[in-house]
Amino acid sequence: MAPKEAGKAPPAKKVSTKGDKKGKKAKKAAETYKIYLYKVLKQVHPDTGVSSKAMSILNSMMNDMFDKIATEAARLSRYSKKPTITSREIQTAVRLVLPGELAKHAVSEGTKAVTKFTSS
Repeated sequence: MAPKEAGKAPPAKKVSTKGDKKGKKAKKAAETYKIYLYKVLKQVHPDTGVSSKAMSILNSMMNDMFDKIATEAARLSRYSKKPTITSREIQTAVRLVLPGELAKHAVSEGTKAVTKFTSS
């Protein structure tokens, strides 16, 4: 019978914890515009409500508009061979994506928001 080696400990058993499960990723909360849309609604029409179906449609519209403006801004920065999308590209993209008077109002509100942000 061979003697046991004195310095070697038996291999420790691995104690599994909650975070050890493989293949499971933590779910990321879905980002929506719903709270912001609701705040704007209450600023404009304080006594008016909105159904969850209507809010879902508005949220989809906002996601679509964001995607269209971002895509157009990326295209504009590619045309000018610049790696960075600046407020100028965003402003031009808004003018291209939105029709007429809506684009003018969006640009003026955006400029106002950027000015307020940079001054604070």
